[in-house]
Amino acid sequence: MKQFFITLAGVFAGLMLFFVGIPILLIIVAVGAAQPAATPDDSVLELDLRDPISDQDARTPFAALSGRMSVMKIVRTLDRAGRDDAVEGLLVRLPEGGMEPAAAEEIRLAIRAFRARGKFVLAHSQGLYQSGMVASTYMLGAAADQFWMQDGAPFQATGAAAEELFLAGFFQRYGIVADFQQRYEFKNAANAFTQTDYTPEHRAATLGWLGSVYGNALSIAAADRRQNAQVLRAAFEAGPYAAADARSRGLIDRIGSVAEVEAEARRRAGAEADAELVDFGDYAGSNGDDAGSGPVIAVVGAEGAIMTGRGDGNPFAASSDIRSDDVAADLRAAAEDDDVRAIVFRISSPGGSDTASEQILSAVRAARAAGKPVVVSMGTYAASGGYWIASGANAIVAEPSTLTGSIGVFGGKLAVDEALNRFGLNLSGVSVGGDFAGAYASGEPFTDPQRAAFSAWMDRIYEGFIVRVATGRRLPVARVREIARGRVWTGSQARQLGLVDELGGLTQAVARAKREARIADDAEVRLRWIDSEQSFWEALGAASSGSTAALRTLSVVAGLAGDPRAQRLLDAAAESRLRDRGATVLAPTPVG
Repeated sequence: MKQFFITLAGVFAGLMLFFVGIPILLIIVAVGAAQPAATPDDSVLELDLRDPISDQDARTPFAALSGRMSVMKIVRTLDRAGRDDAVEGLLVRLPEGGMEPAAAEEIRLAIRAFRARGKFVLAHSQGLYQSGMVASTYMLGAAADQFWMQDGAPFQATGAAAEELFLAGFFQRYGIVADFQQRYEFKNAANAFTQTDYTPEHRAATLGWLGSVYGNALSIAAADRRQNAQVLRAAFEAGPYAAADARSRGLIDRIGSVAEVEAEARRRAGAEADAELVDFGDYAGSNGDDAGSGPVIAVVGAEGAIMTGRGDGNPFAASSDIRSDDVAADLRAAAEDDDVRAIVFRISSPGGSDTASEQILSAVRAARAAGKPVVVSMGTYAASGGYWIASGANAIVAEPSTLTGSIGVFGGKLAVDEALNRFGLNLSGVSVGGDFAGAYASGEPFTDPQRAAFSAWMDRIYEGFIVRVATGRRLPVARVREIARGRVWTGSQARQLGLVDELGGLTQAVARAKREARIADDAEVRLRWIDSEQSFWEALGAASSGSTAALRTLSVVAGLAGDPRAQRLLDAAAESRLRDRGATVLAPTPVG
């Protein structure tokens, strides 16, 4: 009983903190963001890329508490800093592993534009460890005036690698049946469940995009460092090295500690005693969107897996999903705004629901029908459902290493009855109606009639996808069939195939939107960021509405109160709500 009252008091205190303390904190954060401090003269911005970054800002005000940066915020802030006389330069702290290739390419473009305004950039690394995409990290460092590395740090960047865990042998051993279908041989998302190793097509596709990403990184780095691409590649692949060896081979420029590169940044700012290093996130503050005069170009963002409905998840989460109602509403709002001349639709998504994708594609078409050209700017991914929603745009702009295409479909289920039987458990179900009523039951594999019906449904989705791409891209259906089959392409490959129009980032997409809207190339434009971000009070309301996110928040409160029993009950309730909403990873994924 004593423990119960202690728990009750702890929960009450936690709830008071949640509903009183957090709102006050958020108001303070909002006021601070709205009124950023003046930037001192001779400032050097310090951008730390060692923490994960998203493509776009989160769509909830509570996410600001995380301090997480996004590619879009970095690009917008560097553009503003390039025009700010108080900012003299930039110091970039590089991650020790790989970066998302397209994100690195986008930030590189922003750094090059920043340097073109007469600003300096220094990049510093405390080591490059061999990981999947470390070549992209190196490429970003190569965009700086000087590439520094800490003394004795490893330079292990020698190539690019990918690996995948295949579960078919495990499933076979424990009686789990992976009953999946895919359209077609290159749509390999389900291979982890159905195969024990790469199929020839899976291997060819992976090596194809991986080689393209790696080649892009080295060719861009060689151009930025004014070196022969083949010479740089040979030096790169002859490693690994210590920092001093990397310098002797022309891969980096200087050896020095963090303190030493900071001192060099102050010296370059022209006032070593007074120059100030300013945290990039603190400087970012409010980016001043839609300021000034000139025609308006709307920017609509979409990042994450594509799902139907509206966003109602964790209001504190820094990550996000693409909710079809929200994005369609944003596109409609942009189309109905008389000030807006064109729309840039920023997409970073590996795919998702076909029905949600179709809803968003319909909104793209409606915007075009209203006389508003739509230009897609692709981020890290715009594949499968991500390409579906892009296919109806006037034009598509992608980074060279954006992963796109994947025009295909997969779906299925895991049948676990035999596995459960081995532990004395029996999973049994009943259904009424047609034979397909029990098709997605997780006990047994599909029956033959169910499998035939499911296969026909997959065919319909795939054929619809093909037609949409052919129509939107003005390509023959036969040509789309040839380059589809579920294969992933990089942006540079997709451009050669006619799936992408131009290579570049947001800046290049805005320039293309100006041309589509018949705005003069040299005309200044205002960017109006349109999104359905929750207001402060909406986010607070979502947290208190009894949603899964709220239950998980209360679970944390209960855990802090010291009663694990209460935490387990609340976690179970949250998971129960997820199941009630049908959120199960074993359900068919129509597009992927």
